[in-house]
Amino acid sequence: MKSARNKSRGEVPGLAARRVAVEIIEGVLRRGRPLDEQLESHPGLAALADRDRALARRLIATVLRRLGTLRHLLSLFLDRGGPPAKAPRADTALLIGAAQILWLEVPDHASVDLAVRIAQADNHARHFAGLINAVLRRVIKEGPQRLSEIDSADFDTPAWLMQRWMHAYGAETARAIARANGQEPALDLTVKSDAAAWAERLGGTVLPTGTVRVVTQGRISLQPGFAEGEWWVQDAAAALPARLFGDLRGRRAADLCAAPGGKTMQLAHAGALVTAVDRSEARLVRLRENLTRVGLQAETIAADATEWNAEPLDAVLLDAPCSSTGTIRRHPDIPWIKRADDLTALTSLQQRLLDRAAALVKPGGTLIYCVCSLEPEEGIDQVAALLQRKSSLRRRAMTAAEIGGLSELLTPAGDLRSLPCQLPNTDSRLSGLDGFYAARLERLS
Repeated sequence: MKSARNKSRGEVPGLAARRVAVEIIEGVLRRGRPLDEQLESHPGLAALADRDRALARRLIATVLRRLGTLRHLLSLFLDRGGPPAKAPRADTALLIGAAQILWLEVPDHASVDLAVRIAQADNHARHFAGLINAVLRRVIKEGPQRLSEIDSADFDTPAWLMQRWMHAYGAETARAIARANGQEPALDLTVKSDAAAWAERLGGTVLPTGTVRVVTQGRISLQPGFAEGEWWVQDAAAALPARLFGDLRGRRAADLCAAPGGKTMQLAHAGALVTAVDRSEARLVRLRENLTRVGLQAETIAADATEWNAEPLDAVLLDAPCSSTGTIRRHPDIPWIKRADDLTALTSLQQRLLDRAAALVKPGGTLIYCVCSLEPEEGIDQVAALLQRKSSLRRRAMTAAEIGGLSELLTPAGDLRSLPCQLPNTDSRLSGLDGFYAARLERLS
C-alpha cells in the first residue's frame, strides 16, 4: 500500500522503503552510526506506512547480518571486485538488491528495478545503473547455487572478531556463534505473572527460565498485554542476572547503568526498593515511561555511576557498558561499527564501575556484575581482577536450579556464560539467546 505522500508524488511503490533502508545502511557502514539510534531518529522511516516500515527494517537487518556473504557473492559477478569507491550508493544498491533476491520474498524483477532506481537517483551512482542491472540478473541466475556452496559463518563475522571467539571458545563453537548470529531472533518477553497464560494468548512458548518467547508480526505496542503493562521486551539471557539475588522484598537495591530499564523493572517487581542510576537523562526518560506503563516504581537518578554514592545497599546490579558482541543477533550493526581497540577504553571503564559498585554493597550484601559481551576481558577476567583487588568480596556460585535447570549456561566456577548458539530449537526462529556473562559476588566485611 502506498502512503498518501507517495501517491501524490506518483512514486514507484516500495521505492521510499528502499531509499530509507539505503540511507540507514550507509549510516552504519560509512559513518559508524549505531543502528538503533538511526531507527529511532530517521524521519523517513517514521513517515512510511506500517508495511513499508517493516520491509525497510527487515531489509536493513538482512544486509547487515549477511554483509560478508553478500560482498563475497557480488565480488564473483564483478570484474574488478566491486563498484568504484567514488560511487558508494552503487555498492549499497547492489547489496539491497542481492539481499532481496536471495533472502526476502520480493519478486526478482522488483528487486532489480528498485535497486537500479536507487542508483539512478544518485549523481555518482547513476553511471553504474547498467552494471547494477547486469550483476543483479546474474545473482538471480547463479546466486542461489553459489550461496549453497559456501558457509556464511566464514564471511559474516569480521576476521578479528572470529579469531577472538576461536581463541576463547574453540573453532567449532565460534562458527556456531556466527551461524546463530545470522538468524533473526524471536521476541522475548518478561511477564509479570502467569507466563503460561501469556504464552498461549500471544501464540508463544515458555522457556525453562520463565521467559515467554514469541514470533510476532507488527508493532510490539499493539500486542495484547503491552498497553496494560503485563510484560516488557527483554532477551532471555538478559533476564537472568536480576533473578539471582534471591528474596528482595523490602531490600534496598541499585541498578547501575540502568536504562532502558528491563532489570530495574525486574527488581521492582521482586519487591525491592530500587534506585536506577544512568548518566543519560534522555535514556532515563524512557526508563520512567517504561515503569509507568508496567505500573512499577523506582527512584531514578541521572549520574555517572563511577562517582555516584549512597548508603550501603543490600543489592547492586551492574550491567556495564561493553562491546555488546553477545547481542549481534538483535543488533547486526555491531560487527561493523566495533573495533578490537574499543576494548581498551571499555575494560578501563568497567574496572572503575566495578570498584564503585563494590563499595556500595553493605556487608552480607550481593553484587551482580554482567555484560552482554562474549569477550573474556569484559567478563570473567574483570571479575578475577576484582577479586584480586578486593579481599572483602567472594564469588557465590550460581546453581542450575536458579536458571531454569540450564546447567550448560554455567561456568565451572559457577558464573553465568550464555552463548547465542545455545538453547537450540527445531524451529530456528525459536532458538538461541544473547551472549551474556554474569557473576554473583558477596561482600564479607
